[in-house]
Amino acid sequence: MKSAQQKIGRELDTYRFGFNEPEESVYKAPRGLSTTVVEAISSHKSEPLWMRTFRLQSYKTFLAKTMPTWGADLSRINFDNIFYYLKPVSAQGKTWEDVPKSMKRTFNRLGIPQAEQKYLAGVGAQYDSEVIYHSVQEKLSKQGVIFTDMDSALREHPEIVKQYFGTLIPPTDNKFAALNSAVWSGGSFVYIPRGVHVEMPLQAYFRINAKNMGQFERTLIIAEEGSSVHYVEGCTAPVYASDSLHAAVVEIYVKRGARVRYTTIQNWSKDVYNLVTKRARVEEEGVMEWIDGNLGSRITMKYPSVYLVGRKAHGEVLSLAFAGAGQHQDAGGKAIHVAPETTSLITSKSISKNGGRTSYRGLLHITPHAEGSRSSVRCDALILDDQSRSDTYPTMRVRAKNVTVGHEATVSKIGDEQLFYLRSRGLTEPEASAMVVNGFIEPIVKTLPLEYAIELNRLILMEMEGSVG
Repeated sequence: MKSAQQKIGRELDTYRFGFNEPEESVYKAPRGLSTTVVEAISSHKSEPLWMRTFRLQSYKTFLAKTMPTWGADLSRINFDNIFYYLKPVSAQGKTWEDVPKSMKRTFNRLGIPQAEQKYLAGVGAQYDSEVIYHSVQEKLSKQGVIFTDMDSALREHPEIVKQYFGTLIPPTDNKFAALNSAVWSGGSFVYIPRGVHVEMPLQAYFRINAKNMGQFERTLIIAEEGSSVHYVEGCTAPVYASDSLHAAVVEIYVKRGARVRYTTIQNWSKDVYNLVTKRARVEEEGVMEWIDGNLGSRITMKYPSVYLVGRKAHGEVLSLAFAGAGQHQDAGGKAIHVAPETTSLITSKSISKNGGRTSYRGLLHITPHAEGSRSSVRCDALILDDQSRSDTYPTMRVRAKNVTVGHEATVSKIGDEQLFYLRSRGLTEPEASAMVVNGFIEPIVKTLPLEYAIELNRLILMEMEGSVG
């Protein structure tokens, strides 16, 4: 068993998505951000006037907004050293054969064709700024399901996009939401008609390939009354000596009695700043579930939120963060109870090793109109050595009567007694540590589709290489 463990360790000893292809593009904006760059992005996409105006106003908001002074240290971000738009191909591929060979090699190594062969309901792949491959099952199209990239949605369904775009997360929300609103490109658009249940997950993959690249995808999901969908995304990037920036925005509308699950497994390289704003609006008896796995990146700041605006709406945030040397994972969740009898559950799991730092940052807000609501918040941190750190920053504002609120937090270390017991059963120390960690993250793993559960376990094993109790 020891030799098998060593073999796996050698296979996973390096970040296996750290490869890159030679950069190829039909257009690349100049380095840095300006009105000219914003206008060029809109022009290359042949956007309507209202979107160009939205972008330019968002750019002004970005300039006026200050950097966050709380959370992780963002002082090293140099906005003038980033390329904000790169168009890798002249047209989006509707079939796998349409994709250029270099990009096809990348997505072959990431497993996109294999995912298609496993009959996932839909697959979208974004390479730098643009979605370059998209496929949707014919059955879903006949049901009226729309799963396409955000740019195509703006051209083909402008009335829906204009109705919802930027209403949950306006540019004024924060500096990085304003930045995304100014330079967004790509991302997914999902529309599920009333009463339609999408049986298999819709899948998207986001890839940064170019050096000093910023990726600013925009995702909009609308689940009409009584519908359901599971959307799954993965993200990777090569390893470079200089930093890249990922600042996405996700807006989700869960109508009456609808159900949406949004699963993210992000495994960015450790030179990426991952700064994402995610928000869902849940109407009467609707259900929203965020499942958020954060590995890699230099810094992550991400707090998926649910706004429970209809009676008996329910929201869940299940968050996992793993921080190693030189990393700070600042993650958590937010639940805002606006209507009566609403319920929420926030569960945060974090692991830190080799001097890494994890932070739980969350908000529970129960408004005066949300009587009879219930919420539970649980934060569990596992620290693997004496150099690592974990912090908890919970905020709770309870303004209604007759509510039930629970909060529980634990911080633990892998103890000598645990390791001794497991080693006495024939396990090596790395195997024993990995077993403890696998048990710790099991509540998240069991919610994932099989191929993602396997991938997450392998990623955790990779991160565990060299750990000691």
